[in-house]
Amino acid sequence: MNCIIIDDEKMARVIIRTLCNEVKSLNLIEEFPGAIQAIKYLNENQVDLIFLDIHMPNFSGLDFIKTLKDPPKIIFTTSDPKFAIEAFEYDFIVDYLLKPVELPRFEKAIRKAEKLHLAQENISSKKEATVKNDFYVNIDRRLIKIDLPSIYLIEAKGDYINIKTETKNYVVHSTLKKIEEKLPDSLFLKVHRSYIINVKKIIDIEDNSVLIKKDVIPVSRSNRPELMKRLDLL
Repeated sequence: MNCIIIDDEKMARVIIRTLCNEVKSLNLIEEFPGAIQAIKYLNENQVDLIFLDIHMPNFSGLDFIKTLKDPPKIIFTTSDPKFAIEAFEYDFIVDYLLKPVELPRFEKAIRKAEKLHLAQENISSKKEATVKNDFYVNIDRRLIKIDLPSIYLIEAKGDYINIKTETKNYVVHSTLKKIEEKLPDSLFLKVHRSYIINVKKIIDIEDNSVLIKKDVIPVSRSNRPELMKRLDLL
């Protein structure tokens, strides 16, 4: 599991880092002395687990978790036991470790996190497996069935939409918004006001564009963070 540490005390971060190094399943990728820096990082990166202190200047750990839209699993590491009840009101809180944290107690918390992580992965796999592979469009008063995974690019051109697949292209009188509503999030992402791409078909990404087949597709600045986050999942 990819994890980060958020704690304003340097020695506390050193201790958690040392404990992380004792557990093979953990990959510590970053440390932060405050919540603000961590929020900026999480806006562009995804992690599986956060070790989070509660008492920090300017922005507490409890304030921090309220800002997360799609929170990963969190283990609190604190010297204050009085916030435990409040912390466990959130279903993404795995455990509440009191400092000083010792290895046996730390390993117990990690086992809980691993079980929850595995369960979440199984749910995601089942959801992906149940995604419909068929997509119907109306062309010349006929319903045409298109294989969803074969679509690699959808482009808006005026009042029409050009749907590009592995075998042929389809021109549909519709809007990009209507097409987007029919597409599964697990495969497709709108990267520009005129383009939706199949993220699994990306060959290369450079600056503000992606390459799919022979098409170079622009990526808007506002959509780039979400694209980066999605690529981490592939």
